[in-house]
Amino acid sequence: MPTKKIYLYLLSGSIIFSGCQKLTEDPKATLTPVNYFKTQADLDAAVAGIYEQYSYDGAYGFTTRMTSYFSSDDITTDPGLNKQDMRDFDQLSGASDNNSMTAEWQGPWTAIYQANNVLSNYEKVNTTDDLKRQAAGQALFLRAWGYYMLVRTFGEVPLILKPIGADEHPDRKPVSEVYAAIVADLQQAKSWLPVSFAGQPGKANQMAARAMLSDVYLTMAGWPLNQTNYYATSATEADSVIKSSIYNLSTPYDKVFTSNNTPESIFALQFNVAGGLPQRGYGSSCVPLEESGLDNSGGWDDFFPEINFFLAAPKCTRTDATFYTTFKLLQANKSFKLVPWSSSETRVKHPYYKKFRAGLNGDGVSETDTSINYIKPSTNKALDIIRYPLILLNYAEATAMAGSAPTAEGYNAINLVRQRAGEGPLTPGLAAAAFRDSVVTERAYEFAGEFGIRWFDVVRLQLLPKIIKARGTNENPIPPKVLNDPAAIQQKYLAPIPYNEMLRNPSWKQNSGY
Repeated sequence: MPTKKIYLYLLSGSIIFSGCQKLTEDPKATLTPVNYFKTQADLDAAVAGIYEQYSYDGAYGFTTRMTSYFSSDDITTDPGLNKQDMRDFDQLSGASDNNSMTAEWQGPWTAIYQANNVLSNYEKVNTTDDLKRQAAGQALFLRAWGYYMLVRTFGEVPLILKPIGADEHPDRKPVSEVYAAIVADLQQAKSWLPVSFAGQPGKANQMAARAMLSDVYLTMAGWPLNQTNYYATSATEADSVIKSSIYNLSTPYDKVFTSNNTPESIFALQFNVAGGLPQRGYGSSCVPLEESGLDNSGGWDDFFPEINFFLAAPKCTRTDATFYTTFKLLQANKSFKLVPWSSSETRVKHPYYKKFRAGLNGDGVSETDTSINYIKPSTNKALDIIRYPLILLNYAEATAMAGSAPTAEGYNAINLVRQRAGEGPLTPGLAAAAFRDSVVTERAYEFAGEFGIRWFDVVRLQLLPKIIKARGTNENPIPPKVLNDPAAIQQKYLAPIPYNEMLRNPSWKQNSGY
């Protein structure tokens, strides 16, 4: 990814997007292309523009990227302050006029329409066929990812695979059709993309397409499609990534979250503060409000884990690296008082996330064990979307559920993740369902707090009743009308279509329960 601004050539002229801009325009009204791709540089800039569309605050550059995923147990938020948008979903009470949720809708759509522009024009560029296919393969991957996020979050969505006019209002398509398009895009991307882009981190390659296919197939085997035949295909795609021997777990767990593009990073969004594209899910976002640096910079208190989720974590080095349990409270004499998370001197009496504090080599929170120098909200930390342990765990689950019992290879895959975490090997001889549950638990703590990974497991396996039952009384309360109504709980697996989008498309029917 270049650090300079990317110029996106649109029908209305050339527009430069700033890093912190909130995207409020209807993307379908602004991304109708003309024949503007002429050179390789044009094509490269347009493809880079797709990545950039995902990276803004109005997409996946800030905590709002997971607003509706606060219904999960690995993230909750403050009972007050300006956290109402996230708190609503934490209480299973989100609504279609939630402003923060717009990032989950708008971000993917702007990227999808930019991808459609590339895919409609790349063949016209005066360059080699191989370079054309590499560009188109990235656009296909990025379009598939956008639809994968949309369909899991909102259910039925329009399926738009070519540029359309501003006055068109396509219908929402069945979930099965959206998944078919996702698979088709990823299969084509897999055939066109190289195994790697040497020295070019952030570019989606063939292994990224295979890894995402594995995850897509695993999701298709669960709710709402429940097509269990896809367990086997999920295992096959995951196995191809494993056997490539490109990725490994050699990086200590805590270093994964203070480094960019480690040997386990299969696909990650790249950020650059100086270039106007900051990553703001690290640093201030997950720092307690009561903590301050020596320069009086403070935390934003956006998200942290539910207490019982934290208490159920395995006792291992990964848990120690994941959770922040001793707060540093700045005193009048510029010393720091260390208190446990449950102290009466803390605001919400919750542990927080340690792994999201530092950012890239401390460009978020700069601290020692006993003091905090400063707390910054904008970091250069890459946002890992697919890490290698996800593929190992996908493989373990898929192989067990595709057959009648877990395999030796499946045990080996999960045990690689457990070994790096500081855990012992998983109990041998488990039945398929028990093994699957162990994998899901492992995934919950390996990826705790990481951009919807836990929530999407909750959705595909219909785990809301289970996690609600385990929810402590000291969390933001779920209203009784939802808590005591199984049908209402079932409706919370999907977020509502944003209100403004419903106004633009009066023929659409809102998701049930909203």
